[in-house]
Amino acid sequence: MAETVVHVLRHGEVYNPDGILYGRLPGFRLSELGVQMAKAAAQALAERTVVHVVASPLERAQQTAEPIAAQFGLSVGSDERLIESANWFEGKKVSPGDGGFRDPRNWWVLRDPVTPSWGEAYRVIAERMFGALQAARVAAEGREAVLVSHQLPIWTLRRYVERKRLWHDPRRRQCGLASLTSFHFDGDRITGIGYTEPAAHLIAVSPTARTAKGA
Repeated sequence: MAETVVHVLRHGEVYNPDGILYGRLPGFRLSELGVQMAKAAAQALAERTVVHVVASPLERAQQTAEPIAAQFGLSVGSDERLIESANWFEGKKVSPGDGGFRDPRNWWVLRDPVTPSWGEAYRVIAERMFGALQAARVAAEGREAVLVSHQLPIWTLRRYVERKRLWHDPRRRQCGLASLTSFHFDGDRITGIGYTEPAAHLIAVSPTARTAKGA
């Protein structure tokens, strides 16, 4: 049986002039640079055998999926399991040293980093993302699929598959904007995980890309 590959793509840079954690809030679309990141990801996949493209329902993910689907003559599906994680700080400024993290009234929300107490449980994120991954594997059997999601869900999925503890230091995530985390399957067995950053050259020229919030 031919190998199946499911590429899990993080969306591109978002236009967020107020610097808030936008999470699941509607109306947050790709910046001009983010559109270029989506095109870079599509170009990186141009020679692949992609037959299935699905994205989180959020605008930035759907936009990122569009150039990939277009080059393969596919439509973009939507899967709620790929959505950004729920977060109590959604809509707030949460940069270290300012915003929501500095307000003592919010400290009780940070009491449990393992579940975590401030948002959707890591275990719930992992299980829904794994379900979306397996559905894509079946849909693209013997060929390749692309799922477009968000940083925390993608990183949680990877740690889940690698059998690592799910709680972690966010600063150590390997999941850049418009990056591809690729899961390789032999039948229903995962044989390897790859990682590439086709938009690295664009991230390098963005003053906000490395600190993108709610992504």
